[in-house]
Amino acid sequence: MQETLNIFKVSVVFFIRKLQLCCVKERIVKSASNLFWRYGIKSVTMDDIAKELGISKKTIYQHYADKEAILKNVIIEELTSQRCEMELLDECSDNPIDQMIQATDQMRTAMAHMNPSLFYDLKKYYPESWGLFQSYKHEFIITSIRNNLYQGISEGFYRSDIDVEVLSLLRIEEFEIAFDPDIFPPDKFHMMRVQMQFVHHFLRGILTEKGFQYYNTIKDKSAIEFNTHEK
Repeated sequence: MQETLNIFKVSVVFFIRKLQLCCVKERIVKSASNLFWRYGIKSVTMDDIAKELGISKKTIYQHYADKEAILKNVIIEELTSQRCEMELLDECSDNPIDQMIQATDQMRTAMAHMNPSLFYDLKKYYPESWGLFQSYKHEFIITSIRNNLYQGISEGFYRSDIDVEVLSLLRIEEFEIAFDPDIFPPDKFHMMRVQMQFVHHFLRGILTEKGFQYYNTIKDKSAIEFNTHEK
């Protein structure tokens, strides 16, 4: 009986310690994510993350080898969250036009407080973490766009003569171009205004007459919502 009780106590202590470790790791990722979003990745140091958390840098290194190890977890959590929201959006949208505009609007909400340099930093300085985004792009986002285009064709909103494969790739590349500071300097262009211009331009090129009739009932509402968010 005593031996069983001792085993139980050890198990409880082990569980509590494991839970504490997980909480610390989650706090590190959350704080790092907030800093990356506000200041970009390159400019944030391990000292900054430690200061934000109110813990020593040594404690952080007990859980993560370096900043990129933290960044990878930040990216994984963000992409997982985005995927869940996109899947929910797919289920709730009335038609493919709504879905495409709302997907861009959702991205705008998620990135409203993101430093424009974050995406550039990720691509230029952190290839492994950038690879996570690229995998997500090719394995999920392009598939989602492709399905949207096929659905739009089948429901008569999109032209039947469009090349789905070509336009799926075009749409995803538009997303990345909007983040390129060499093309759209953040001091001159609001990133999400560029994104919204892209999605409306893209849609106008593929809509049927039926599609245009519906699109014209919602395009002004989308513009109003954007101006409200931007303020």
